[in-house]
Amino acid sequence: MSVPSPTCSKPSRDPQHLLDKAHAEWGGHTDLWVFAYGSLIWRPEFPFREQRHARVHGWHRALKMWSRINRGTPECPGLVFGMLSGGCCQGVVFRIAQSEGARALRQLWQREMANAVYDPRWLPCQTPKGEVRALAFTLSRRSPSHTGQLSEADYRRIFSQSCGKFGTTLDYARRTHEHLLELGIHDRALGQLLSLAG
Repeated sequence: MSVPSPTCSKPSRDPQHLLDKAHAEWGGHTDLWVFAYGSLIWRPEFPFREQRHARVHGWHRALKMWSRINRGTPECPGLVFGMLSGGCCQGVVFRIAQSEGARALRQLWQREMANAVYDPRWLPCQTPKGEVRALAFTLSRRSPSHTGQLSEADYRRIFSQSCGKFGTTLDYARRTHEHLLELGIHDRALGQLLSLAG
């Protein structure tokens, strides 16, 4: 099992710089699209005008990001989803009105980028109504927050023990799986992981 790195007192990158970069790349002249593949699906926390099923090629959803606050502790880290390169990821895209876009970005940064772990990217997303360019939070395998390879025993232990300020890793993973199924999205890899919890 990969050993989580010690908790850092401050981010290794500047979240504000990354926010400014994302804002500049969006431009502020059109509605803002955001791709959701984990808890953003069932807890977006921003107003949106439209929601569509979406598919992103070249990336996949993976329960391979350490969580030492929200779904675990520094002593007993939990897991949250990251989007890793390779494969395909099904989720949803949200369209946020142009007038709400800047505020939504700030809210997203407070939630997802406080420690600047994710790599924000603008990715082409295929939807039933055509392609849209949406902001997605991806994870580098070089990140210290990436777990590396975890065994079935690792997942069983994390599912049974890890809990943070927003609840357990198991509840987080189950809620995501349930909402994906409600959307008609069958994530077999996630289903197999959850079967380890009994």
